[in-house]
Amino acid sequence: MNSTGPRRRLAAVAAAAIVLLAVTACSAADQPSRKPAPSKTATHAPRPVPTSTPTATVAGFDKHAQSIDDPASTWVVVNKPRPLVPANYAPASLVYPEVAYVNRQPMRPEVGEALVSMFRAGKAEAGLDFSVQSAYRSFESQTGVYNDDAARNGVAYADTDTARPGHSEHQTGLAVDISAVPAKCSLDACFAHTPQGEWLAANAWRFGFLLRYPADKVGVTGFTFEPWHFRYVGVPLATQLKETKVTTLEEFFGVPGGTEYH
Repeated sequence: MNSTGPRRRLAAVAAAAIVLLAVTACSAADQPSRKPAPSKTATHAPRPVPTSTPTATVAGFDKHAQSIDDPASTWVVVNKPRPLVPANYAPASLVYPEVAYVNRQPMRPEVGEALVSMFRAGKAEAGLDFSVQSAYRSFESQTGVYNDDAARNGVAYADTDTARPGHSEHQTGLAVDISAVPAKCSLDACFAHTPQGEWLAANAWRFGFLLRYPADKVGVTGFTFEPWHFRYVGVPLATQLKETKVTTLEEFFGVPGGTEYH
């Protein structure tokens, strides 16, 4: 009996199986990895290694147009190794813009004006409503917030998601925590997947705001992913960050960041 025909058929089947496995492997490799977003209920947060500083710039932009050290400057960079000076700094002027509040807290006038415009645009363009969860907190208020977090969750955990007094952007009057109306995923990583969170992530730069603590830059900013925390830096700088695809102030200005207090 001639066995050449069956051997050829078996070889063809094996070859087809190998091709199928290769295609399946390539298809799987093309799929983006999906990691669950950090949650406020987690017991601890990862500490990734800081990324390198991007060098992309747009011709004509002056990085020295404003101070990054003066707490009164809209470009001030405050983080764990860069405290406010003085530590008990308070803005000279604070306002309560005509927006919805969860906790009625004021903000700098320029922030209030930009926030009103942003909320109106979100309503007009996407039918979305927003509220201010929190804004300016004094040195004393931030002390209370931090101590409460540390008492409930321990100092190690508190240092991942709450700034120590004198190191908080909220103390500058330039930061706002934004919530959806009706409330959903307030102060939680899942806010990023709400219509409000998605619209803000795509459009906040138009009004001078930066999503300050991105999910992939924990090692640079020093804090867990906070899709609700937006920092006012002004339209020129926000536009520059958008165009250069630089997502943190630390990287853009080349200043220290990271997860440890100095």
